[in-house]
Amino acid sequence: MKNRYFTSKKIAHLAILLALVIVLQIVGTLIGKLGVTAPSLVLIPIVLGAVLLGPAAGALLGFLFGVIVVVMGATGMDYFTFVLLGEQPVLTVLLCLIKGTAAGLVSGFLFRAIRKKNDRAGVIVASLAAPIVNTGLFILGALFMSDTLSANFVPDGQTVLYFLVIGCAGLNFIFEFLINAVASPAIYTVMKVRSSSRRASVSADEEAASSDTHRAPVAAKENK
Repeated sequence: MKNRYFTSKKIAHLAILLALVIVLQIVGTLIGKLGVTAPSLVLIPIVLGAVLLGPAAGALLGFLFGVIVVVMGATGMDYFTFVLLGEQPVLTVLLCLIKGTAAGLVSGFLFRAIRKKNDRAGVIVASLAAPIVNTGLFILGALFMSDTLSANFVPDGQTVLYFLVIGCAGLNFIFEFLINAVASPAIYTVMKVRSSSRRASVSADEEAASSDTHRAPVAAKENK
């Protein structure tokens, strides 16, 4: 029985999307910050993987996104994560890994559920769900590190919740939400092209098999 998930094509697609996750995360961090943290561009390839390859692929790409954030924090490239790792290493690692994984997983399941009625709607919902899940879990998890945030980042007179929602997530979330909204038609187009090429390939295989079936009796008669 063939393994339908770990095919060479799917592994190749995952490798390409992973490369995009790495490059976009590094570029997003180096370009600058909207507030305290850098905007995340990697949700686009994560959603693309969830839509094209399924929830498991989206979750895997989201998990690897979290790993990259942890590595960049540990090396000092991401100062915000660097500080959190220094004072709350376990919670920081868990937060980075869980929020990315959940964003990819939820996007994949939402697309799978909605595409039965409308492919385009499924892509749009999956694209917009990713930043909502990613940001929502970030805020929720960061609240457990309130003391660290208050000591290092929260200005006097602000609450931790205000800092997280406005200072950290505010502009970043708007940016990520709009980017994913703009990218969703492109993701939908890629999905349709891939589906069309897959159907064409299946049709060609079926025609070839049918042709071989018809040739077999003729060949048998000629041999007689």
